[in-house]
Amino acid sequence: MRGSDEQAGLIYTASAYLLWGILPLYWKLLEHVPADEILANRIFWSFWFMLAYLLVTKRFVKYKQAQQKMFQNKRQFFALLTASLLISANWFIYIYAVNTEQMVQASLGYYINPLVSIFLGIVVLKEKLKKMHIASLLLACTGVIILTISYGRIPWIALGLAVSFGLYGLAKKLIKVEAAVGLTLETLTISPLAFLYFVYLWYSSGSIELIHGSFFSIGLLIGAGAVTAVPLLLFGKGAQAIPLFLVGFLQYIAPTITLLLGVLLYNESFGQIDLLAFCFIWAALVMVSVNGLRVHATRHRKISA
Repeated sequence: MRGSDEQAGLIYTASAYLLWGILPLYWKLLEHVPADEILANRIFWSFWFMLAYLLVTKRFVKYKQAQQKMFQNKRQFFALLTASLLISANWFIYIYAVNTEQMVQASLGYYINPLVSIFLGIVVLKEKLKKMHIASLLLACTGVIILTISYGRIPWIALGLAVSFGLYGLAKKLIKVEAAVGLTLETLTISPLAFLYFVYLWYSSGSIELIHGSFFSIGLLIGAGAVTAVPLLLFGKGAQAIPLFLVGFLQYIAPTITLLLGVLLYNESFGQIDLLAFCFIWAALVMVSVNGLRVHATRHRKISA
């Protein structure tokens, strides 16, 4: 891989995580809109944005071919439907967390996510269990238990985000299409439900923000498609050009920014108990990241030898 390609990949991937990190600022502008209505708009407009993107980039034929194959293969279709439902659940929990002043929990969810992925890999994919994996999972569990005792309840937002995104990644392994086409298919699958939800809101309340809101709100709701798709496109382009361990390091940009926004900008609570719990989880992530760096270095030496 050329140095220029890797540098470009680094910029694309870091930009994706930076955008994900500041995304709460966008949802805060829509905190007057219920999370379920924002989610419906996010799904619906993401599909149309991705469709336009495929047309502009001349990938529409590839999309139609993938769509035909996907709907003919029951296993692929089930994986696609599962992925669509999981990412929708993840989006809803995240929007709800941001607009109910629980961004610290949201950041915790994305710190835990890599460890959930390791757990799923061991349990579902029967990947080899290492002592490092056991230690990192125990550290993370300790952090979650501390928070649970501190809150007096399970931090379901953090766990919901981590588990839904971890399972989404697992389902994506079964969908053999490029990232842009895959995202279009996922939003296509769930968009009819989003549209039906618009109809339900219209008949139940006689008002939906997309029609009766201010021009500013309507613009933000339509723009939800772009702010959803652009980071995913940047990530899809960047992650292919850099080593996996580097992706692992960069992924901590987003929850760190979200955590700082929640504590410093929106004055969410973050006391000594929270810091202690996060330290256990950060220690687990350091172990995983250092191990990834070591594995990459070993492979690089073998290739160079």
